[in-house]
Amino acid sequence: MKTLLIIDANLGQARAYMAKTLLGAAAHKANLEIIDNPNDAELAIVLGESLPNDNALNGKKVWLGDIGRAVAHPELFLSEAKSHATPYSAPTAAAPAASGGPKRVVAVTACPTGVAHTFMAAEAIETEAKKRGWWVKVETRGSVGAGNAITPEEVAEADLVIVAADIEVELAKFAGLPMYRTSTGLALKKTAQELDKAVAEATPYQPAGKASQAATEGKKESAGAYRHLLTGVSYMLPMVVAGGLCIALSFAFGIEAFKVPDTLAAALMQIGGGSAFALMVPVLAGYIAFSIADRPGLTPGLIGGMLAVSTGSGFIGGIIAGFLAGYMAKLISTKLKLPQSMEALKPILIIPLISSLVVGLAMIYLIGKPVAGILEGLTHWLQTMGTANAVLLGAILGGMMCTDMGGPVNKAAYAFGVGLLSTQTYAPMAAIMAAGMVPPLALGLATMVARRKFDKAQQEGGKAALVLGLCFITEGAIPFAARDPMRVLPCCIVGGALTGAISMAVGAKLMAPHGGLFVLLIPGAITPVLGYLLAIVAGTLVAGLAYAVLKRPETEVAAKAA
Repeated sequence: MKTLLIIDANLGQARAYMAKTLLGAAAHKANLEIIDNPNDAELAIVLGESLPNDNALNGKKVWLGDIGRAVAHPELFLSEAKSHATPYSAPTAAAPAASGGPKRVVAVTACPTGVAHTFMAAEAIETEAKKRGWWVKVETRGSVGAGNAITPEEVAEADLVIVAADIEVELAKFAGLPMYRTSTGLALKKTAQELDKAVAEATPYQPAGKASQAATEGKKESAGAYRHLLTGVSYMLPMVVAGGLCIALSFAFGIEAFKVPDTLAAALMQIGGGSAFALMVPVLAGYIAFSIADRPGLTPGLIGGMLAVSTGSGFIGGIIAGFLAGYMAKLISTKLKLPQSMEALKPILIIPLISSLVVGLAMIYLIGKPVAGILEGLTHWLQTMGTANAVLLGAILGGMMCTDMGGPVNKAAYAFGVGLLSTQTYAPMAAIMAAGMVPPLALGLATMVARRKFDKAQQEGGKAALVLGLCFITEGAIPFAARDPMRVLPCCIVGGALTGAISMAVGAKLMAPHGGLFVLLIPGAITPVLGYLLAIVAGTLVAGLAYAVLKRPETEVAAKAA
């Protein structure tokens, strides 16, 4: 029997994932086929508090069930659904977002690291769209490139494009279609409201460089400097990870083994330090400029970033060069008017030449040396500061990582740590990653220590959070934080601050800015290992046990809600 599974997005991503996985396995044993198209379904199973207002389900057998029971007893749950499902009839008044009939929606999601928010937002959009009877396909622009790519045929048939991205992404293939832009955070936490706004507020998209680009430019400008900076960081990140791990492998042969010519250690240092790290600042600057001005900004941004390296102004100079290059290229592109016969020269000659000259001369004569002095002072302070200052800095960075779990404050701390890697300052990055692992690990621990206070689905979600925490995916704690923010966030902030402080106190250093505890498999990637693990365990215990004590039993929460 063809079966459609609809899961309320408000139940949380971890619970939804567990239910989908367990029911999928049980459905195979029960000879049920889980499908995505409501028009082909013979049975629809809804996990949530109420049935959706969905004309596509008219006349089909529908069963409304509890997600906790579905996770605890998936085979029994499916048997009950088959036996007790009743024909569905949609209410006369349709939901506002679906008033125009079933829609064909394509969506794109992207976040700076391309790991957690990208895929969680995609799942939330898919779930909510299917509840409404819409056809939907979400393309994820993750760390490994585009996943579930949208084809030209699907673009041609689409009624609406939803872009949930915290960075700038290539959208030229959607030219002319109604488009609504939002963030991954809003798409994840307020999915229904964002889809309603998408229907009401979408405007035709025109790629930059075309005459009718006013609406697009307005949307892009409203994103501000934060989105442009995160775009640069997202493109720089693979360089930092690859380079840092190559340097760590070089150190595995001895701290000074790379100084011996024609050895493997020397080759690894040349790959990591001489090539990957040399490119990180130009890539950062280039893609900040790309985010601001699209392709015309890339050339002056890369040149400005390379000059930041050569003048010693490092990642601070790279950030300045990126913004200067982007806004200069954009200014020339929009303000310089040429005869139609010469317009073709702007993107390949005039904009790259003028903007590169302006940025290059500014970096050499105005920006490079002063910023190099500032960076040198900052680096010297970080490398020579006393224990008290180091502990304080670690506590601040650790608390920031746990404040909004993947939001602006979290990403600001992360970008700071990544930038310092270019100056061979590795301690802050160690504190940042350790603290970022605390929230999901702590909440997973809490579900094990105080099992009676959590329902079955939350206990399963805690197991998933433990795995995500080990991978340094802070967003694994979001389902718990969204449900109980006034208790979860303070506990996690205290635990993260403690972890960051201990990490700095023991002098922990991290060569790569991602990977969680799995980077321990690379010799020399984390030092000292025991001190670093102690920091993570201490913060996890404090946050996890604190929440286990403060957490109200789920039975009390349900009784009060009723």
